[in-house]
Amino acid sequence: MNQHERTFVVSAGRGAHGPNQPVNMPVDFTSTYSYRPGVHAAMDYAREGMPSWSPLEELLAQLEAGTRTSHQSQGLVTTEEEHPVQVLPGLLFSSGMAAISAVVHLLAPGSHLIMPRHSYMGFSSLAQQMADQGLLTLHRVDIADTEQVLSTLHDVSTLASAQDAQVMLWVESPTNPMLEIADLPALLAAAKKRGVLTAVDNTFATPLRQRPLVQGADVVVHSVTKFLSGHSDLIMGAAITADPELHTRLHTHRTLHGAIPGPMEVFLALRGVRTLALRLDASESSAGELARRLDELSRDAGLPLRKVNYPGLTSHPQHQRAADQLGGFGAILTIEVDADQPGAAEQSGDPDAGERITSRRSEAEVADAVLSALALWTPATSLGGVESLAERRRRHPGEPSSVPDGLIRLSVGIEDVEDLFADLLNALRTAATGEPIR
Repeated sequence: MNQHERTFVVSAGRGAHGPNQPVNMPVDFTSTYSYRPGVHAAMDYAREGMPSWSPLEELLAQLEAGTRTSHQSQGLVTTEEEHPVQVLPGLLFSSGMAAISAVVHLLAPGSHLIMPRHSYMGFSSLAQQMADQGLLTLHRVDIADTEQVLSTLHDVSTLASAQDAQVMLWVESPTNPMLEIADLPALLAAAKKRGVLTAVDNTFATPLRQRPLVQGADVVVHSVTKFLSGHSDLIMGAAITADPELHTRLHTHRTLHGAIPGPMEVFLALRGVRTLALRLDASESSAGELARRLDELSRDAGLPLRKVNYPGLTSHPQHQRAADQLGGFGAILTIEVDADQPGAAEQSGDPDAGERITSRRSEAEVADAVLSALALWTPATSLGGVESLAERRRRHPGEPSSVPDGLIRLSVGIEDVEDLFADLLNALRTAATGEPIR
């Protein structure tokens, strides 16, 4: 039975509709399974796999493959939009970083890794550590600059061929935290032509907005912690591939490194995925509205707001690319604040603006003042939950210097958009004047 994705996230991964059968899959609390001598056992030890994982692993894999059916995985699935895709069960990991590490370690020592200059800080730090240890050579690119990436692919793959070395292209789109959009079809096609392994972190977009496997990616990774589970109450990762050899290697890595999730966390994550479509629609709608209002406020000289970055704004450098490639513009936006300008208080002609703080503050200090004045938004480092979170990203020493000091990443939750906007506006005014205006 063909199903829309909004239905599929609710219906997939459930047991048979028989009498006295549970509606939700039960949690399997065991580490060990019995066996009978001479008889093959599908289950042996929980580090290798357990029934509690299967519903979520199959649901995520079928979502990433573009399925709209309730067929079991490991078969051909046809959609209205795409050609058949060979689906393999996803692989759940104890964290997003565990999934990322497993994928990066598909590379043999001496390999080359092409990666975005702006990317998830944990991945960037891991890649740099591996480079410092001599395990691979890093090539950082502006992932939104297609010509630069294609040129780097040509040069690196040519060099690697002479060295008999592997190459992997790692893509984030949108990137964290700069929200750059890659020309995913062009990059994946070029990489495939050159025999370059491709991995896409699809955490920000989710399979409801972007499906890299359908476009030719070899592996997709997720921080299930974020939008997929959606409640900021667990840590988990996932890696999904349509390649049987890669699937086996990733499964072996997970088993040998012990990077497995607990059954209760998997139950909670599956429960969270059931509302993914509703949550993402609500958060994305509010993010778009906030971006439009804040963009207008950025032209108000009385507020320390310099720039708003959101793929849904026409001012975004890759707005048209995002509109063409993504099923929506997402629930993440960023704002950049100004440092205090000398003499600004004397030049202000607005009698209601309040007296601006006269001591000069840096962008980072102004951004921190905004965060300190928030009442509804929570200053926190994660994203993708039902609650709205805000963070100054350069508070982490691992963020590159190309990320502005005063950049605040906003993860929009499902609260009322009017309340979210009022809190942001008050925080901006407080940071400008030193006194709240409600």
